[in-house]
Amino acid sequence: MPAVNRRLVTDRDLQEAMDRGVAIRVFERDHIVHSGGAIVRFDDRTVVLQAGVSDVSYFTRADCELFELKRA
Repeated sequence: MPAVNRRLVTDRDLQEAMDRGVAIRVFERDHIVHSGGAIVRFDDRTVVLQAGVSDVSYFTRADCELFELKRA
C-alpha cells in the first residue's frame, strides 16, 4: 500500500499524532531531515521526536514541516 502524508500544523494535529504514537516525517527547506520517530513533546517553538532509546531530535516548528506518515 502507498503511504499517505498528513501535514501537522496545529497543536491539535500534533497532540493527536503524539497520542497515537504515529511515525513522523520532517522536511526542512524541501528536504527530508528525519523520518520515523514519534512525537514525545512539543510547545509553540519546538517539536521533540524520539526514534529510539538514545535517538532524540529537536526541531523548530517555524523552520520545519511535519507530516504524519500513515498507510493508505
